[in-house]
Amino acid sequence: MAKISDVAQLAGVSPQTVSRTINYPDLVRPETRATVEAAIRQLNYHPNNAARTLATRRSKTIGLISTGVAAHTISKRMRAVDEAARSAGYQVSIANLDSADRGQLLAALDVLLRQQIEGLVLIAADQDALEAIHSIELDVPLVTAESSGRPDLHSVSIDQFLGARLAVRHLVDLGHREILHLSGPLRHLDAVERLRGWRAELETHGLAVREPLIGDWRADSGYTAGIQLADSLDCTAVFAGSDEMALGLLHAFRDRGIRVPEDLSVVGFDDLPGAAHFLPPLTTVRQDFDELARGVIATLLAMMDGTEVATPLHTEPELVVRESTRPLSLAPS
Repeated sequence: MAKISDVAQLAGVSPQTVSRTINYPDLVRPETRATVEAAIRQLNYHPNNAARTLATRRSKTIGLISTGVAAHTISKRMRAVDEAARSAGYQVSIANLDSADRGQLLAALDVLLRQQIEGLVLIAADQDALEAIHSIELDVPLVTAESSGRPDLHSVSIDQFLGARLAVRHLVDLGHREILHLSGPLRHLDAVERLRGWRAELETHGLAVREPLIGDWRADSGYTAGIQLADSLDCTAVFAGSDEMALGLLHAFRDRGIRVPEDLSVVGFDDLPGAAHFLPPLTTVRQDFDELARGVIATLLAMMDGTEVATPLHTEPELVVRESTRPLSLAPS
């Protein structure tokens, strides 16, 4: 009698893919399903009922892979997804990768699939992670938590583009016309969307779009950019792509005798737990990671049940106004 491994070898897929084709055919790509079914007919394979019962027993486990730097926002996303999954009755197996290398992803997937995960969440920091995961034939439903908006992936994200527009619109409403941007690294999807939102809002108001400064999300890069800006001070406001970089800016401006917000307004992004205690308290854009996680898990569970889901799904960020911004007309001449 043919075994499931024989079918897998003939079809050129994994035994897990054969099992999923038999038990959950709607979750397998049509071309893969057709290849497996042809191999089943050719070998006259008949699943063993006892083995099939074991194979279809639900593990109530979800896999979570995170790629990119160990930043505060990544850890917040991971913790929120873990909590949302547990609230839905699922355990979470986690793999945290430093890079989006395809080999690392394959190794992590191998470990997770051996734990019989029913679905997979990928928190992707950059485009490389999305390209790598898209090139892999998965045996389980996949939801990505990222801001690319790619139509070929089931993605759930916080609208980074809108968040940046809210930040810049706040500064424009305060009378600022020279608004610079300190961006995160442009290989990161969130940084690209925040840069795009900054540019779009300036263009909407007919304001000049100048070359952005590029940081690395961390306070040290914000400090370096702040020292550079202090030498010319040819703007009245700065939109920083992260609160950590905004913290570095505030430090540099203080060291150079530039008062915030009297001489210069600063807006950050993320609303870190300590942002309200910066000097001055930081105006920033708040991301609701709990809402994001609920959307991720709801989407994944729907896919696991074979329900059609509409993606990409965006949740909206919120502008939090504190004391690091003020109307330009109040600034001393």
